[in-house]
Amino acid sequence: MLAWTLHQDVDASLLAVAQVIVNTGSARRDPLAAFARETLSDVLPPEVTEKFFQLLEPGGKLAGRSPSLRNRSLPLSPEARANAAHGHRTFETVMLPGGDRVRVLTLPIVEAGQPTSLVQVGLGLDRVEAALGRFWKIVLALVPLGGALAAVGGAFVARAALAPVDELSRRARRVTAEALGQRLPIRGADDEIDYLAETLNGMLARLEETFGQMRRFTADAAHELRTPLTALKGSMEVALRAPRHEEEYRQVIAAGLEETNRLIRLAEDLLLLSRSSAGSGVPARRVELEPLVLEMLELGSRLARGTGVGVLLGEVAPAAVMGDAAALRRALLNLVENAVKYTPAGGTVTLSLSREPGYALVAVADTGIGIDPGDAERIFQPFLRLDAARSRETGGSGLGLAIARSVAVAHGGRIDVESRPKAGSRFVLRLPAA
Repeated sequence: MLAWTLHQDVDASLLAVAQVIVNTGSARRDPLAAFARETLSDVLPPEVTEKFFQLLEPGGKLAGRSPSLRNRSLPLSPEARANAAHGHRTFETVMLPGGDRVRVLTLPIVEAGQPTSLVQVGLGLDRVEAALGRFWKIVLALVPLGGALAAVGGAFVARAALAPVDELSRRARRVTAEALGQRLPIRGADDEIDYLAETLNGMLARLEETFGQMRRFTADAAHELRTPLTALKGSMEVALRAPRHEEEYRQVIAAGLEETNRLIRLAEDLLLLSRSSAGSGVPARRVELEPLVLEMLELGSRLARGTGVGVLLGEVAPAAVMGDAAALRRALLNLVENAVKYTPAGGTVTLSLSREPGYALVAVADTGIGIDPGDAERIFQPFLRLDAARSRETGGSGLGLAIARSVAVAHGGRIDVESRPKAGSRFVLRLPAA
């Protein structure tokens, strides 16, 4: 850019000198030979005396030149001669005898539409080349210095900018599974570092909640497994203390078998809940929901036999989803079991199947004890038994609704609950339609 600018300045200066010569010669209206014999420097300003100039006749014959040229002449190239014949100026860089590089402007003097003579103005490029040489020396000296200063300044700026990140890293390394309650400090600068700290704090909060749920789940699972195992062990110990009749042994074995079946059901529930919560996906098979609802109606009727609870079928519209039929059957069975279990004699449980744009809805409604609105989300926690259902007379492990929700989520759906205390509940399994 500097070289281009300097050359543009040289060309502008040459054009200005040439215009002075042309305008002076036109004003004097002297014959060209007489004008050439005079001291041309008289018509030029003092600051251009270092420039070379010469006058040529239309045929190219020299009519006059500046003293600075001495015995040399500015060359007239064929290109410049052709351009002058058409009234155009030409800029060239030429080499004079002696090795001087000169920038030359050839400008025709036009009178009555015809070129009458040529003006050539030249300027040595020594000063331009010297300026460029000095510039390159300065650049070569400053680039290493600038690079060194940039490296030092960059290291300082980087260290200052990354110091908060290092502090966050040190504090984050001190957070362990046993101390997830710790939080990273927020500086209040409202910058990327604070945003990172807030993100990490949010992650720690979610990890703390997840670890807490895992601990509670493990403790509850151990408690649920311990109860039937203790009963099984106790009955066997009693049977072995003294000889028993065959009927008494049969009773002990029957009780042990009942507890064993309870353990098997609990293990299956835990396995199903684990698989559904792992997010590994479900088999993508088409499942028709209408036969599944009718099957649940029959199973519900069996469960309600002798309880005084009526199991009814409401509206049924054909619908299908993509998923695992066994998992969906288990989720619906859990909803029906709960509805029958917590509905008093004389009440009803109603199953229905409907559709809405993009979804299939399976609803299980009852006229049972209902759920307090504040407990609507808690009931889906594993092993949770509310006060109204805490008695083990109703049986179950407290995993039914947790399994149902996990299955719904694994299928890309959800379970909604509408309930009021002592007014019944309505659970809706909402699944994406096939």
